[in-house]
Amino acid sequence: MILKPIRTRKIYEQIVDQIGQLVAQGQLKPGDRLPSERELVERFQVSRASIREAISALELMGLIEVRSGEGTYIRQVNIESVVTPLAWMLFIEKDTDLELYEARKILEVQAAGLAAERAEENEICEMFEALEVMRRDLELYHLGEEADHNFHYAIARATHNKILFRLMNTLSDTMRKTLKSSRSKLYEHKDTPEKLYREHLFIYEAIKNHDAKKAQKLMLDHLVGVENQLAKAITLEGK
Repeated sequence: MILKPIRTRKIYEQIVDQIGQLVAQGQLKPGDRLPSERELVERFQVSRASIREAISALELMGLIEVRSGEGTYIRQVNIESVVTPLAWMLFIEKDTDLELYEARKILEVQAAGLAAERAEENEICEMFEALEVMRRDLELYHLGEEADHNFHYAIARATHNKILFRLMNTLSDTMRKTLKSSRSKLYEHKDTPEKLYREHLFIYEAIKNHDAKKAQKLMLDHLVGVENQLAKAITLEGK
């Protein structure tokens, strides 16, 4: 049994949560002005430092806008204001490598199905071009990581779902930054690059043929296989 230490949440994080909940519930709307720093200190019964930390965090998240000489206002929430703090959280959080792959399975399996239903000719061509680069990399004994990323990027674009597209690419970009050494280990086995190329090729063919169920199954099999190999690589790194 592995037990983790209990951590007390910082005061400013609790303030951020409360204000975030008020926005989610519609009690605070875009354009609404927050109370002054002094009023917030009195209402929350905390220090000015905690209020300032909370305001800074909310501004970083894109939830509020601080206007010099005017006050602090709730911003219009858009895709960027949702995805940017997610990317930041993923970058600073530790021990989330395999959780990232779990999230990818949830998103990308569905994305493969949507792409099979919605992909247009130019998007199918984009997937094929990424595969061609992957094939050339294979012949030159290169890892082909960039082509791999571009292939999944093309599938995400072919879903025609802007939110899914941004979420998938946030996860993918974060994984490229945090799993560089593990991914290198993944490609060390001489048969792995060719195996991964074939898996991508079969996914491409299913999407091209507009076979959503097959595209989903092949994507799930692909991600599960990579996840298992990655788990082994991470375990070896930790030894």
